[in-house]
Amino acid sequence: MLTRSDLAALDRTDPLASLRERFALPEGVIYLDGNSLGPLPRATAARLAEVVAQEWGDGLIRSWNDAGWMDLPARIGDMIAGLIGAAPGSVLVADSTSVNLFKLLGAALALRPERREILTEADNFPTDVYIAGGLADLLGQGHRIRRVVAADLPASLGGDTAVLMLTHVNYRTGAMHDMAALTRAAHAAGALVLWDLAHSAGAVPVGLAAAEADLAVGCGYKFLNGGPGAPAFLYAAPCLHPQLRFPLTGWLGHAEPFAFAPDFAPAPGIAAALVGTPPVLSLAALQVGVELAREAPMAQLRAKSEHLGDLFAALVAQQCGGHGLRLLTPTEPGRRGSQISYAHPDAYPIMQALIARGVIGDVRAPDILRFGLTPLTLRYADVWDAVAILREVMATGAWRALEFQVRRKVT
Repeated sequence: MLTRSDLAALDRTDPLASLRERFALPEGVIYLDGNSLGPLPRATAARLAEVVAQEWGDGLIRSWNDAGWMDLPARIGDMIAGLIGAAPGSVLVADSTSVNLFKLLGAALALRPERREILTEADNFPTDVYIAGGLADLLGQGHRIRRVVAADLPASLGGDTAVLMLTHVNYRTGAMHDMAALTRAAHAAGALVLWDLAHSAGAVPVGLAAAEADLAVGCGYKFLNGGPGAPAFLYAAPCLHPQLRFPLTGWLGHAEPFAFAPDFAPAPGIAAALVGTPPVLSLAALQVGVELAREAPMAQLRAKSEHLGDLFAALVAQQCGGHGLRLLTPTEPGRRGSQISYAHPDAYPIMQALIARGVIGDVRAPDILRFGLTPLTLRYADVWDAVAILREVMATGAWRALEFQVRRKVT
C-alpha cells in the first residue's frame, strides 16, 4: 500500500524537481489545472517589464526592427516546432486556436475541392466543431460535419472525406489518439488530417513530421505557460506550403507587407498564414513559457506524467472507494495525455469544495472532475495530499454545503 513517504522519496530523486522553483506558485495550493491555464513562470514579470520599459518605452516604434518584434511569430514558432516534432519554418505563432483552425481548415478544404465531408470525433472540443460548421455555412458548397465515436474513425473515412479533424488529447477524458495510425488511415482514404494539440504541446511527445501529419493548431496558455489568452500556433507540413491558400489574407501575410500593394500576394511558406500585427506583450510572455518548457527533456517529462497519473488513480482507488467516483481516463499510460478525469453526478460542488481547500482542478459538463498533471510543477507528494483532501471532502459530504452549489461563470 502506498504511503506519503513513498511519494516524498520520489520527489527527492525527481530529475525535474528544480524546474518547479522557476514558477511563482502560491503557498498552500496544489495546482491541478495547468492543462487549462499554466502557472506563472517567475521570469515572465521581469521580461514583460523589460519589453514595456525599454523596448516600448525607450525604443518606441524602432523596436519592431531593433528588438526583433516583427520576427517573434516565426522565432517562437521555431521554438515550439522543437516541442512538437516539426521542422523549422513550419510553425507560426499567431491569433487564437479557433482562428488558426478556421484558416487551416479553409485551406485544407480548398485542397480537396471534390470532397464535402469533415470527419471528426463525436466528443471533439466543441469550438472546433463550431468553427467547422461556421466555415461550411460561409462557403455554401455543401460541406457537412460527420461525428463518430473514436473507435469508428478509421472505418468512417471514405471517398468523400476531405479532412479528418481531431483533438489529439480529449479535453474531457484525457484519452489520446494514435496520431500516426489515424494519419495513415486518412491518407489511405485520400483525406487530409488537421490535429488540435491544445492538450498535447508541452505535455506529451508529439511527432508531427514523423507521423506525416498535414496540419495542426495548438494553444499557448496551457502546458506552454504563456499566460491567460496567450497567442496560439499553427503548423503546416512543408510539402503543402506551395499549395496552401488561406481564407484570411491580411497585410502581414503578404510577400511584401510594407510595399502596401493593392492586391494580395502571399508570402512564401507558412508566413502567408499571418494576418495582423503581432501582439508583442503576449508574445514576450509566451516566449518565456516556451523557453522554460524546452528545458525539460521530453522523455523525462512524459515518464513523470505517466507515473503521476498511475499514482493518482491508484490512490483514489485506495482511499476514495465507495464514493461514486468513476475513472474516465484510460489506465494504459500510452493512451492518455497529462490529466486524469472522474465522473460524478455532483462534480461541480465537489470541485468547489476542493478549491476551497487549496486543491485547484476544474469541471467539464456535464459531470466531470478534471485534474491536470503538470510534470514541471507537480510533486509526487502533492498527489498524495490532493487525494487525501478529496477523500475528506467525499467522506464528510463537505461538498453539500450551500456555498458550493452556486455555479460561477467559469467552471
